[in-house]
Amino acid sequence: MSDASHTPGEETHEGPIKTPRQLIVAVVFSFIIPVLVIVLLAMFVTTSNKPVAGSDGLDEKAILARIQPLAKVVVKDASAPVVLKTGEEVYTGRCAACHAGGLAGSPKFGDTAAWAPRIQQGYDTLLTSALKGKNAMGAQGGGDYSDLEIGRAVVYMTNKSGAQFAEPKAPEAAASGASAAASASAPAAEAAPAAAMAASK
Repeated sequence: MSDASHTPGEETHEGPIKTPRQLIVAVVFSFIIPVLVIVLLAMFVTTSNKPVAGSDGLDEKAILARIQPLAKVVVKDASAPVVLKTGEEVYTGRCAACHAGGLAGSPKFGDTAAWAPRIQQGYDTLLTSALKGKNAMGAQGGGDYSDLEIGRAVVYMTNKSGAQFAEPKAPEAAASGASAAASASAPAAEAAPAAAMAASK
């Protein structure tokens, strides 16, 4: 009866789906197309972060560098003998960062003119400046290197720039050297009174 009430000028309001088969196809595509779009977006995102061909991003060393822990625990044997670094090793490990290029007003390694006024102040003054810090140079004492090792680095740098400072010796070596000198002088001291007695007879 409602169909009869339509006038010839009115349009009928029907959807694009006219048969059950079209309805099934529309429902299937309404699920398949969004799933395909999501899968393609996921593939795009995951492949865009991968290293490109020819890079070493997937190399074993690169992977280990990315996953290494932030902190490391180093266990040292307190009773192990101490192996002191040479002046050159300390210079390379600590001092070269500034002194190799003369950064922050530091005298450049091997620059005789820049080191000459400092060398005239003497080894003790230079060592104090290195241990306590001076100008832009921070204090080096109490760090990774002992005071003796810092002293060796001072001697190494200054001697390469015209000084002739003697390298500081380890306390044990100095003590054994002093005891050796004392033991060498003891027989001479005992021989002197014997020679004096023989001369008086």
